[in-house]
Amino acid sequence: MATAVLRNSQMSASEWEARQQLASCYRVFDMLGWSEMIYNHITVKLEEEGAFLINPFGLHFSEVTASSLVKIDIDGNKLDDNPYPVNRAGFVQHALFHKHLPDAHCIMHTHTTAGMAVSSVEGGLRPTNFYACSFAGQIAYHDFEGVTVRDEEGERLLEHLGSKRVMLLKNHGILVMGKTLPEAFIKHWSLQRACEIQVATMSMGTAIEISPEVIAVHQRDLHQTQLPGGAGAADFAAMVRKVDKIDPSWRD
Repeated sequence: MATAVLRNSQMSASEWEARQQLASCYRVFDMLGWSEMIYNHITVKLEEEGAFLINPFGLHFSEVTASSLVKIDIDGNKLDDNPYPVNRAGFVQHALFHKHLPDAHCIMHTHTTAGMAVSSVEGGLRPTNFYACSFAGQIAYHDFEGVTVRDEEGERLLEHLGSKRVMLLKNHGILVMGKTLPEAFIKHWSLQRACEIQVATMSMGTAIEISPEVIAVHQRDLHQTQLPGGAGAADFAAMVRKVDKIDPSWRD
């Protein structure tokens, strides 16, 4: 706790708030079964120009706290005295999007079983269930080129992403972005559900695809199911309350 108080006294209130929100998100992901040993990443852009927060390489999602998050710049240089290293495989990809996309406040990348499975089949996500319909026409795809540690892959990632903010990295996993962390969270949650249901459905045989006309109506009317506060705000807050009942140490 003393370490957290020390770090908190050396940073702005907005940075500490961002740290706590991001730390809680790592715990939520672990609670939902989306952690992958010490790998994968969720990053958040800070108000400080060119700075963002990333998880310390070596900690499990269930161990991340507000004070242990690493602040780095777009070039991967640490901007604090955090003793933990940063995984280059996370930094290269996330820094690219934070740098070139002003609306990419929060970026999430995971290797969930369902996300990797759907990204590894021809055609990717198909409009065969409620959640998948929400993403019809909104998902970008990028061919697998190996572990993402090479800067030169960045140009192709940006080109393939285009104006979309959800991507399935083929043979690799899920990548989502949001103007806020809760927005990115609800995108990831919904895409993960869509993938889980597709995997279950395809295990039983050929799935029934939903018509473009019905998909258009579905996407048009989705806003009627949202609560005030912004996309994903109530959903994420509910998950943080659940995490707090398990272990509130993410706040430190």
